Amino acid sequence: MITQIEGKLVEKNPAYVVIDCSGLGYLVNVSLNTYSKISTVNPGEKCKLFTHLSIQENVHTGETVQSLYGFFDVQERILFRNLVSVSGISSSKAKMILSTLSPAETQKAILIGDVRTLSTVKGIGPKVAERIIAELRSKLGKEEFGSDNFSAYPAGNKNKEEALFALTSLGFDKISIQKVLRKVAEEKGVDISVEELVKTSLKHL
Repeated sequence: MITQIEGKLVEKNPAYVVIDCSGLGYLVNVSLNTYSKISTVNPGEKCKLFTHLSIQENVHTGETVQSLYGFFDVQERILFRNLVSVSGISSSKAKMILSTLSPAETQKAILIGDVRTLSTVKGIGPKVAERIIAELRSKLGKEEFGSDNFSAYPAGNKNKEEALFALTSLGFDKISIQKVLRKVAEEKGVDISVEELVKTSLKHL
């Protein structure tokens, strides 16, 4: 499974990017949210994205189609994977949601049951919006996706993102993880290593 990709940016547009990894060019679909966050990365420069491999069957030909999706941070990928777990939400529809609404706006709409906001997304009618809310409201918890997640950290802090992923993988609750990471950042600063951040957080979880 391809979980992340890092290489030289070859091409970039609001729909996808092409990243060169040791001579192989990977076309990676991106949301407008991720595109805006890599806006300062120019062709020829290094670009890293967290990825999700989508495998779907073409309803017309019956062929299996594989598409790679890339995200600026782990949080957006988590939200994307939750969205595609909903019946009727394909990878392309999940991308459309995250291109129309920010991860924070999407999360908030689901938590408060805001059918109207979700229905502003092209291809997402009221019934589909209600299904998304019904299936994800309890899964996502009450934490927000976006800059408020870790107010002690600067946006895009990789150590924070990697620590969150590691601790989530160990089975800890995301809300508890976020509270502990904020506490550790306040006590030790935001520049400590991923290893130290995870070890210190484990003592408080």
